[in-house]
Amino acid sequence: MESIGPLEQSLHTARALVLADLAVGEVAAPDVVSMVEDSVVQRRWWVEQWPEGADFVAGLVAQDVQDAILERHGRWPLCPVCGAGDPHALEVEPELGADPHWVCHKAGVKVAAIGSLGTAMGEAPSP
Repeated sequence: MESIGPLEQSLHTARALVLADLAVGEVAAPDVVSMVEDSVVQRRWWVEQWPEGADFVAGLVAQDVQDAILERHGRWPLCPVCGAGDPHALEVEPELGADPHWVCHKAGVKVAAIGSLGTAMGEAPSP
């Protein structure tokens, strides 16, 4: 079996991390999974043009999927930190950088790394 290169690995990792976060809120319906796949296809071209940006792909795919979900279904992921007031979505930070996290700007806190939303929602990490 042929090993995959670092660019392709970054795309596979981004897909897995975003799917893990979608599964937490039981949002991983077939149409939403298709949104992830669409983003990965678009980001493949992007990272081929700028290989140094491979560490940024997970955050970009998360933002792409978040935007697509907002257009079709509403805000995602909803903030688990703020219990009162209007429900609001978490945001990805840095917008273009390595080690992306979900953050709540309202409370000013880092909630979870992309792919680890389950821990912030009180779910046990998978084995």
